[in-house]
Amino acid sequence: MAELSPQTDGCRIVVLSGPSGSGKSTIVNRLIEESPVRLMKAISATTRPKRAGEIDGDDYYFLSSEEFDAKRQAGEFLEYEEVHSSGYWYGTLQSELKRIGNLNAWSFLEIDVNGALRIKKLYPDALTIFLKASSEDVYEQRLRGRGTESEEVIQRRLNTVRNELKLASSYDYQVVNDHLDRAVAEIIDIISSREAQLHA
Repeated sequence: MAELSPQTDGCRIVVLSGPSGSGKSTIVNRLIEESPVRLMKAISATTRPKRAGEIDGDDYYFLSSEEFDAKRQAGEFLEYEEVHSSGYWYGTLQSELKRIGNLNAWSFLEIDVNGALRIKKLYPDALTIFLKASSEDVYEQRLRGRGTESEEVIQRRLNTVRNELKLASSYDYQVVNDHLDRAVAEIIDIISSREAQLHA
């Protein structure tokens, strides 16, 4: 990866991470709809095939492996990762933060732990929030409840969950998603407080 220097250009960034099964997708949608602070989701780039109903430039930027590699070599990604040993790559393009900043909104990144740590290194003022379930058992129940993965995949994902939970303390805040409305309200309070500090 071409090295990027730490940025202190006033980019307003909130990063939300959490293991599979922590309820991130539902929370993200609620926050974008309900937050009094304007949030815009940074659209990730991916090499995985487009699924039915997905729109390029809306759900993801769908890139070929060659296109992704070219952007990676050019240093256009803030962070990137191969997810769940799937062979598919996901990443956040630097251009997304500029696009959202130009619209006078906060860049909202829903990314994994490694990506979050990378963003924090590049943008020390980024607000990082780790979302977790009330107990480790909840992740297993939710993963099994999907009924879409083999036992091998479930075990691999649970191992990823345990590793991610170990890094939760690296985040500015940890929020337990034991009740959806309460968790959403807590995160809105955190973001609103940071916005108020920036304008103080």
